[in-house]
Amino acid sequence: MDTLNRMQAAIRGRWAVAAIFLANGFLTGAWAPQIPVVLTRLDISKFTLGLLILLFGAGAVTAMTWCGHLISRHGSRSVLRWFGLIGSFGLLVVALAPNVPLAAIAMFIFGGSIGGMDVAMNANAVVVERRLSRAIMSSSHGFWSLGGFAGGALGGFAIQNYGHLAHATVVTALAFAVIAVAVRYLIAEGKPLQGSSGITGHRKFALPGNPLVYMVGLMALMTMISEGAVLDWAALYLQQELGTDLAVAGLAYAAFSGVMAVMRFVGDGVRNRFGAVTTLRVSALVAAAGMLVAGLAPSPWLAISAFAFCGFGIANMVPILFSAGGNQEGMS
Repeated sequence: MDTLNRMQAAIRGRWAVAAIFLANGFLTGAWAPQIPVVLTRLDISKFTLGLLILLFGAGAVTAMTWCGHLISRHGSRSVLRWFGLIGSFGLLVVALAPNVPLAAIAMFIFGGSIGGMDVAMNANAVVVERRLSRAIMSSSHGFWSLGGFAGGALGGFAIQNYGHLAHATVVTALAFAVIAVAVRYLIAEGKPLQGSSGITGHRKFALPGNPLVYMVGLMALMTMISEGAVLDWAALYLQQELGTDLAVAGLAYAAFSGVMAVMRFVGDGVRNRFGAVTTLRVSALVAAAGMLVAGLAPSPWLAISAFAFCGFGIANMVPILFSAGGNQEGMS
């Protein structure tokens, strides 16, 4: 009976963490069509907008740096609860910011909460994998992309018809509701091991000595930069360079995320059939071709199709590289 209860809890935890991935992706996707609004609402240049987006990234990196330490002390479920509930309000705070200084603070906090969620939800997915004794990472990232598709596809239409503030309010309410319910069913790690003194032991931080780890990390960074470029600039590109309205501009990231979601749900099978290296090589070529065509496209619909093609390529690159990095000597 105890084994059955543990398995049922693990299954609930699997769907709970999938819901968290979905909510994180939804918040991220909903941000994409808000970007052109920030530019016009605050009456700023593209350079200033770029700095605000940079602060979003800085917040994410800062949170990611400390999140591992927090997880080791409190567990991924507790960390995910706080980052998730704070993060659900991030878009609304950005939408309410009346000037650049407050928008900068809001962007840093929003980025930090999304970044912290990212680390904690991936850590919790690993816990679920261990309980279920099967892989769920690719499908979990598939749920993230599915959320991004929903956020991007609905966001442009909602903003154009109901306003950016109404859109941000609805996104906040939906994300908060999903996260508040899901965190109740997340699996908690076991308590950290304690030494004879009763004090919890933590390994000292040390840089990996294996140079392949840095090579894999660099490739993952380049992949995520490409993904971030579509998120942060595709809607603005379609609106200002190709003359679309906001509803159509939001479809760029939606198409990118939608195709990426499909490919991530089937990614494990593709990798098992063709091998990780071959899949990575072909994926990189497809992603590069999609990005090139999107940049040269004379029409918005060709650009949207090219962004979707780019998502087809990028989809499984990050999961493959994460797996490769984790399996290098000196990593655990």
